[in-house]
Amino acid sequence: MLPKERLQKIVDLVQIEKKVYVSELSQKFSVTEETIRRDLEKLDKKGIVSRTYGGAVINRNGSEDLPFNTRTTLNIELKKSIVSKIHHLIKDGDKLMVDPSSTALELVKALYDKQDLTLITNSIKILNEFSDSHFQIISTGGELRKKSLSLVGPAAEATVSRYYADIHVFSCKGISLEHGITESNEPEAELKKIMLKNSKVNLLLVDHTKFDKAAFLKLFDISDIDVVVTDKKPSAEWIERLKANNVQLIY
Repeated sequence: MLPKERLQKIVDLVQIEKKVYVSELSQKFSVTEETIRRDLEKLDKKGIVSRTYGGAVINRNGSEDLPFNTRTTLNIELKKSIVSKIHHLIKDGDKLMVDPSSTALELVKALYDKQDLTLITNSIKILNEFSDSHFQIISTGGELRKKSLSLVGPAAEATVSRYYADIHVFSCKGISLEHGITESNEPEAELKKIMLKNSKVNLLLVDHTKFDKAAFLKLFDISDIDVVVTDKKPSAEWIERLKANNVQLIY
């Protein structure tokens, strides 16, 4: 196994188990404990884990607003699972408003076979990776938020307000029965609110780890969403709540 692959496996494990141990990881991956300590140090610097005696725990304090390049390494298989379930929902010729989330980026990657798509986005990553694609891409412009590689602010909001889309594709930091859909960054939240208002269908992509969690800012009510797509079946309580609010659930 390559070091990069091992590091990703450790990220996946700590997301599930919440705590990992050097000795156990050393045996699991057939490498020395010193190698595992170096891996955990790298993840600590990225803000994914916090080192503890003999191992590491998931870094909950910094997990809400991690840098984009760090977020792309988290739960990658869950994101791909989500994307695989909704490819059919996007039709040739659709106009999409796309947020700067790492899950939305995975979806755009999977849409390369679609024709005549228009993407309206504040994601620097999408603008860069798909600059030579056959997609028509409209940038919101605005102020660069380096941490999330996104464009925000009054200029971005004014641009989005001019357009109407078929589908608004977005993710969030938490989805809670009590608090609804929540985010951690206010400028991005404000832009998502306009995207929601100016789209026919609002499509939330959220893996199971974000259920029953609330971030700093209220984004939307559950009733504002049309479709929720996740990687595994939610609890019966969640299924009932989504059904009561006429939200289509795909898992």
